[in-house]
Amino acid sequence: MFISTFENRLDKKGRVSVPAAFRSHLSSLGYNSVVCYPSFTNSSIEFCPQSRIEKIMETIDNLNPFEENRDIFSTSILANSHQLNFDTEGRVTLTEKLIKHTDVKEKVFFVGQGKTFQMWEPLQFKKFSDEARKKAKSQRSSLKWNQNN
Repeated sequence: MFISTFENRLDKKGRVSVPAAFRSHLSSLGYNSVVCYPSFTNSSIEFCPQSRIEKIMETIDNLNPFEENRDIFSTSILANSHQLNFDTEGRVTLTEKLIKHTDVKEKVFFVGQGKTFQMWEPLQFKKFSDEARKKAKSQRSSLKWNQNN
């Protein structure tokens, strides 16, 4: 699973080292690469194993082929996805379009999201995280918790 937050640097060639813990998890799943796409809900990049993107593709394929939502999700996610291979140093090379989406200049945060992870510009993530924490605090009573968990 992908948990915790890590800071790394983007080099001038658009390469960034994916945290070792994240690469290790991907490797345990049989992957030496990661799939990513620009988030359509915030200014991060979404990363996932190939198996996750395949599940997303199945979900999209199950939509009515004549419905607008199928094209919307297919275009928003699949048409903008990239499969990035790790180099010998555990780095991936991001496209200019991905970098522009995040507004990353040098430092990046990799943020674990359980089955996926994200890459953020650090100040943008701080703002998002602070707001998310406020919302979670105000909504915590609405969460249903099974006592067996």
